[in-house]
Amino acid sequence: MAPSLDKTSLPLNDGTKIPAIALGTWKSENKDAANAVKIALQNGYKHIDTASIYGNEEGVGQGIKESGVKRENIYLTTKLWNTDHVNPEAALDKSLEKLGTDYVDLYLIHWPISIDDERAAKAEDYDFIQTYKALQPLVKTGKVKSIGISNFTKERVQKLLADKDVTIKPVVNQIEAHPLLVQPELTDYLASEDILVEAYSPLGSDGSPLLNNPVVNELAEKYGANSGQILISWAVQRKTVVLPKSVHEQRIIDNHKTVEFSKEDFEKLTNLSGKYGVHRTNNPPWNVFN
Repeated sequence: MAPSLDKTSLPLNDGTKIPAIALGTWKSENKDAANAVKIALQNGYKHIDTASIYGNEEGVGQGIKESGVKRENIYLTTKLWNTDHVNPEAALDKSLEKLGTDYVDLYLIHWPISIDDERAAKAEDYDFIQTYKALQPLVKTGKVKSIGISNFTKERVQKLLADKDVTIKPVVNQIEAHPLLVQPELTDYLASEDILVEAYSPLGSDGSPLLNNPVVNELAEKYGANSGQILISWAVQRKTVVLPKSVHEQRIIDNHKTVEFSKEDFEKLTNLSGKYGVHRTNNPPWNVFN
């Protein structure tokens, strides 16, 4: 395998640092999540990403406990679900209890929309700015070290930052990002505001055409890596946090190994959507991207 990137950590705008590669746990049931987290932490990962809606926070907490790694050496992220926007602290307390910890390193608004139920009924009387303002006091409680956002468009980030009562800038915006969804305008804007991008679905999600893309496969052969490692390495080389998910031991281990591209090869991946088209895999019925 070619020389690896420095993937240790990236600085956040509140003075803290975040490990560049996290184990994603979306679609992992408690038992599988516990095993995956244990494997990841015992093989060099320092960052675990979960969410209340994933239904696996108890499994994540169990995996942390079984790993033998001290809590202070783990960066733990969870997220506020859409039905809990009116009382984020109560939702956080439930997450902390399930995770078996008294704090998380990062707490995110999962989606910039409040809904009345698990379907698409909007709670029109509550918006994401109110929700974010309710997250800010949680930092002083010690239950949360940093706060951020997820699935926010450029326009929504601008609206959030323009509010005079927003006194703590989000440290990250977690979005879908991979070579078929580069989102350059949003990414450049976030960089200008010193807000880090976290990339979920870095392999293009399940059944992704990216894993069999000829350019990706060509680079995998050139760098002595697999297709997943190529895509994860691209995200790390962009200076984004990347969240590959797996419950398979060897894949978890492989996903933490990166390579460093030449400028030409990095650009090949960055420009992939020009030839193969833009491909968004996660677009729920709330129309937040339209």
